Amino acid sequence: MNLERLTKIIVAPVVAEKATRVAEQNNQVVLKVLPNANKTEIKHAVEKMFNVKVAAVTTSNVKGKVKRTGRVMGKRSDWKKAYVTLVDGADINFLGE
Repeated sequence: MNLERLTKIIVAPVVAEKATRVAEQNNQVVLKVLPNANKTEIKHAVEKMFNVKVAAVTTSNVKGKVKRTGRVMGKRSDWKKAYVTLVDGADINFLGE
């Protein structure tokens, strides 16, 4: 796989209550990824960037909400969420401490 593509696949970690709960209970990390990325690309990208072993990857497409700004109706963009299950004993620290 192309190394440049792998570095662009992971957009950001998802910081939410559900993501924290999933991380504590199931040894998973929730990431925002490119909409055209597949599971194998996500797995290779996480293993390369964070130096951990990945057990499984589950993805879901999140539909953007329709929001109103004054009189104008707008739509947030759709995005893809990846639940990355790590092997036992592996951990990702996004703070770099």
